[in-house]
Amino acid sequence: MKLSTRSRYGTRILVDLARNKDKGPIQIGEISKRQDISVKYLEQLIRPLKKAKLVTSVRGPKGGHLLAEKPENISLGQVVRLFEGQSDLVECVSFPEKCAMSDDCQVRLAWRDATAVLYEKLDSTTISDLMNGDYPGKD
Repeated sequence: MKLSTRSRYGTRILVDLARNKDKGPIQIGEISKRQDISVKYLEQLIRPLKKAKLVTSVRGPKGGHLLAEKPENISLGQVVRLFEGQSDLVECVSFPEKCAMSDDCQVRLAWRDATAVLYEKLDSTTISDLMNGDYPGKD
């Protein structure tokens, strides 16, 4: 699986909002400058984050965006599923009927297990882990 820029940038938006949560609502232009992502693209990414109730917006001259959840309650797994859908590493895991060999294929089982481990890791990593530098794999 190769993650899209939507997942990667969506995560960066959430980490940015978490790091700056004490400043009140954050405007898209500020996030754009800090994250080097165009305002137009950020606007497209904020919509699904709002729909998923991970981000909320405040209108007005001092308006902007805030996390709708605590950073420790938002996992990377949520973000990836939001932008990518639940996807497996290989197609035959989700759709065994697409491969004539899937009933006896041990490799397919290995891909299934690898997918499960990947999502286990994504689900156990939170925005809080990333914003505080607490991510254990940072070395």
